[in-house]
Order: sequence, then C-alpha cells, then structure tokens
Amino acid sequence: MTEFVTVAKASDLAEGELRRFDLAGTPVAVANVGGALYAFGNTCTHQGCSLAQGELDGTTVTCPCHGSRFDVTTGAVVRGPAREPVASYAVRVEGKGVQIRT
Repeated sequence: MTEFVTVAKASDLAEGELRRFDLAGTPVAVANVGGALYAFGNTCTHQGCSLAQGELDGTTVTCPCHGSRFDVTTGAVVRGPAREPVASYAVRVEGKGVQIRT
C-alpha cells in the first residue's frame, strides 16, 4: 500500500525552485512551476547526476552534468543523452506540508 509522506513545508519551495528530498531512502526532486508542485526522480538516468542541482525552465529541468532534459510533469526525456525517463511521483499539499506518495 502506498502512502503520502510529508517532506517539507509548502513555504519552503518558492516558485521556479527545485529542491531534493529523501523519500524512504530514494532521492526525489520537487519543482515549483507556477505554483504547481511536481515530484520526480532526482537522479539523471544518463550518469547519475542530481537533477535538483540543474536548471529549471518552465516544466523542463536540465541536468547540470551533460545537459539531458526531462519533463518534470511526467519524468519523460525531452533531450538526451539520457534515454530512460526518471520516475514521476504524486505530490500534494496537505495543510502546510508538501507530501509525496511513496
């Protein structure tokens, strides 16, 4: 059974910001795009770099290591060299907390 886990306060994530969180031992990035929150795998599928350290442009995050781009809403690869998508997670704000489904 999956459950939602609180990882931060909603006020901790400003619009246009990316942050890394630990979700039951798995690194997950959360992006605030126009007030909507998206959670996705933090580890680039090309060579394992942290996507939370990348650049967010709209709904696309660019990996800081080799420039792979991923859609933060789905985890899909927008541009290589990565070929595999990153995981996408359900995220919600409950009260003042940001919660991600495990």
